[in-house]
Amino acid sequence: MKKVDSIQWVIITAILIAVNLVAGYIPARIDLTEEKRFTMTSATENILAKVEDPVFIEVLLEGEFPAGFKRLRDETEEMLRDFSNINGQIEYGFTNPNEGSIAEVNENRKLLSDKGIKPINFQVQEKDGRSDRLLYPYAIVSYKSQTALVNLLENNVPGQSPDVAVNNSISLLEYKFANAVQKLLRTKRPLIAYVEGHGELNELQTRDLNISLSPYYNIGRLRLDTMPPFGPDQIGALLIAKPRGAFNEREKFLLDQYIMRGGRVIWMLDRLQINLDSLQGRGAFIPNDYELNLDDMLFKYGIRIEPNLVLDVQSTKVPIVVGQVGNAAQFDLRPWPYHVLANPNPTHPITKSLQPVNLFFPSEIDTTVRTKLPIRRHMLLSSTKNALVRFSPVRVNLEDARYEPELERYNKGPFPIAVLMEGQFSSLYENRVGSDFAQSLASIGQEFQPQSVESRMIVIADGDIAKNQINPEQGAFKPLGLNPFEQYVFDNKSFMLNALEYLFDESGVISARNREVKLRLLDGARAREEKTFWQALNVGLPLLILGLFGLGYNYLRRRRYARS
Repeated sequence: MKKVDSIQWVIITAILIAVNLVAGYIPARIDLTEEKRFTMTSATENILAKVEDPVFIEVLLEGEFPAGFKRLRDETEEMLRDFSNINGQIEYGFTNPNEGSIAEVNENRKLLSDKGIKPINFQVQEKDGRSDRLLYPYAIVSYKSQTALVNLLENNVPGQSPDVAVNNSISLLEYKFANAVQKLLRTKRPLIAYVEGHGELNELQTRDLNISLSPYYNIGRLRLDTMPPFGPDQIGALLIAKPRGAFNEREKFLLDQYIMRGGRVIWMLDRLQINLDSLQGRGAFIPNDYELNLDDMLFKYGIRIEPNLVLDVQSTKVPIVVGQVGNAAQFDLRPWPYHVLANPNPTHPITKSLQPVNLFFPSEIDTTVRTKLPIRRHMLLSSTKNALVRFSPVRVNLEDARYEPELERYNKGPFPIAVLMEGQFSSLYENRVGSDFAQSLASIGQEFQPQSVESRMIVIADGDIAKNQINPEQGAFKPLGLNPFEQYVFDNKSFMLNALEYLFDESGVISARNREVKLRLLDGARAREEKTFWQALNVGLPLLILGLFGLGYNYLRRRRYARS
């Protein structure tokens, strides 16, 4: 009988070992998580299926670092393992840039800096105190002769728990890697063109955004008054950034027919003529309207930028004079409601996980305009509920920053400031195409389009959203989103990059940005109070179960052999 039992145990053990070995070679699992965090989107799977040559992903997250970054490293490895299971051409590895001799480490850091990879500093507790360490939360994706950088770590907002930043980073891993692979697979780089000729932002004022776009897109500038009709096959997207002069009818006609053929546009428009320099040396300023001659066009497409200014309690600071010592004025930074910190829409893939975007003198966008064809509108940026609007003519006064806002007045928000529109748009020139316009189209073999194919456009009621600070004498520029007074970089650039990627995204991979990994934190106070109980339970309960199993097994064994 003992021999039979031994054989049974050997068979069971062999079956378990065989099952584990086979399971190791079968990339299958059941996702039982509430948010389906281990289920890849179909768009990502489709992109990975197109990879026919080796893609190597080098992750610079190796070594000793705090628990949060260890979790980010492990989740990154898990994600890349899934990528490799879907397509064996995806290979990956982890390296430690801080490993080696001092000379080797310094050389590695220089090479990484030349690639635009900047480390973050963190402190490690050691026996003799704390020491500073550098961490590189990046991955380098290589395909053929091209490379793409993936920043694995989302920005952490002051006052926010680092765990939240790490959690947001983990939720975006699939999107970031799939998007990088998608960009490297492109056989043709799309052209993004800035419209100029109406006082728009110049090349230096958009330099930081262009540097981030240039690895994956061609960047150009065009004057509509010198262009024949064109389509999205020639220009992938147009950026209209802070025009200050009027568009004539021919220019509007070119824009209209570009949109009707599926062209994508980001409109960044100021409604009122004002900036902080307007208030220098004067107590108050009454801005005039910009006469851009675009109101009828935007109204036809489905929105209207109101002739007003949005004021919000959630705002950034400006320097104001608070006193004088001798002949020197004393300045202090005070929040000014005209410099709005706009809230990103947390449910849309363009703005999910973004931090506030710094806007200057934004206006309200009316989204109630009726259109001939149904379109879908999505609010991307808005004020908080603690906001109000002032219609033109409005008296703007820097002295408002001296006083605390009256919260009983700041209760009219939220107001839309940036809106995405999707669908089929009606042409502004439907039933009124002039002979000159018709001949212009005929000369290149095109016909007038009264309505668009399925398309997208984004309207932002602030022309400065893509503007980086500059020093024109030196030709130098600051990072996009850097507030010059608070010296903090807001998410203006991330918003613009996401917006353009959304406009170009035909595969739907950007939907992976909506993935959510819920952060289920322990109740710290309760954990401290019940620490002894849970420690005893975790140690004692397994021993108790093991003891009961042993007693039960011996009891049943004795009964069985007593009968035989």
